[in-house]
Amino acid sequence: MAHAYTPGLKVTARAVVRKERRLPLPGETLVEKGQHVKGDDIVARTELPGNVATLNVGGLLGVPPEDLPGMMLKKEGDPVEKNEIIARSRGLFGLFKTDVRVPVKGSIESISSVTGQVILREPPQPVQVDAYIEAEVAEVIPKEGVIVETDASLVQGIFGVGGEVRGRLKMIVDSPDAVLSGEEITEECRGKVVIGGSLIRHEVIEAGIAHGVKAIVAGGVEDATLREFLGYDIGVAITGSEKKGVTLVITEGFGEMCMARKTFDLLKTLEGRMASVNGATQIRAGVIRPEIIVPQTDNRDEIKQNIDESGLELGMAVRIIREPKFGAIGKVTSLPVELQKIESEARARVLEVELENGERVVLPRANVEIIEG
Repeated sequence: MAHAYTPGLKVTARAVVRKERRLPLPGETLVEKGQHVKGDDIVARTELPGNVATLNVGGLLGVPPEDLPGMMLKKEGDPVEKNEIIARSRGLFGLFKTDVRVPVKGSIESISSVTGQVILREPPQPVQVDAYIEAEVAEVIPKEGVIVETDASLVQGIFGVGGEVRGRLKMIVDSPDAVLSGEEITEECRGKVVIGGSLIRHEVIEAGIAHGVKAIVAGGVEDATLREFLGYDIGVAITGSEKKGVTLVITEGFGEMCMARKTFDLLKTLEGRMASVNGATQIRAGVIRPEIIVPQTDNRDEIKQNIDESGLELGMAVRIIREPKFGAIGKVTSLPVELQKIESEARARVLEVELENGERVVLPRANVEIIEG
């Protein structure tokens, strides 16, 4: 039962990262296996069918449905422009004709002599999928997408908001417990992934949007800040689809929480490097973590740091994920085998953790997650 713990975050300078880049509908792949791609390279594309618009042409012309085909100036499959005339009545003695114009650009999908309606299909919407990270194409999924693989530094967070972005890392604080202010977000941060300390305030988010910051990374954020930023309360659904102008990645939790020293120091060594960031989070089944990925294209043969996920071990870095001591970081100093009675009177396997301040606490193994690296 040594592995009875909550799966933890990965914070590592070297890891093999694989990403599946898949289209929502079948289309075409644009790269080959083994090809080197950059983050903004398009690897697959398709077209989503356009919206459907129904026009009661028979009714507008005042004719029976069966007479509609004879009134049409366009046939099925023909392209049409917005406000173009597609049908015209014969009128009286060639006069007083009635025209019907289309309200949208697209094509004529069907003409019904039963209902008198014409169905229009708006132009298809192109959908492209990029590589997201600088990598090699490890596998091609015909007509669907690819799997890319790279050696990278990887930092996973607790919670995030916003989708995939890319930018160079920029440290704007000197310590992991510093609190960002809006004044620290300047024009020099435009297009960058900004690394802060212990808290993201709403003024910082506003400044980030105003100066074109791609993403903001910090240890914590207040519920009220997220509510003000998004305009609604975050529930248990997946995040990542928000279009708010900036992506947020929270590495530790809610409230003012010092960024883990290991995370801060790793990001500091990567300053100036191009990073791929995604705030998508899902905390229910099929956990999705927000992430910061910095591809390492040098010394690829030296990497291959395999993260051992077999279970807890002495000396491992862990984060406490439940009260008391929520958010505290420490290392495992003892793993008793015997079941022990906990505060709820239940018996469970526990562990002893030495916190960063030297304090030692004993708590259930389910109350921690490994900081993998």
